[in-house]
Amino acid sequence: MSQMHYFFRHPVAEKVREEGREEGREEGRIEGQAVMVLRFLERRGLDVPQAVRERVLGCTDADQLTVWAERAVHVRDAADIFDSAAD
Repeated sequence: MSQMHYFFRHPVAEKVREEGREEGREEGRIEGQAVMVLRFLERRGLDVPQAVRERVLGCTDADQLTVWAERAVHVRDAADIFDSAAD
């Protein structure tokens, strides 16, 4: 029993836990960005098809989500956020 207790206090175990927490925070930030892209589109009164919603929510690249958020402010059709000509 004491060996198990020791493992949880071991620096390696603590490092792994911290890395997991940081990874979870990053995933949360990215998910929040994706939701914000969709909110921009919806607040502008645009119809957001399921295919657009799935692609945005499936994106794990924060830089790409930033680009889409910037485009969401100007596009006339939700799917146009994926088109670089919308810049």
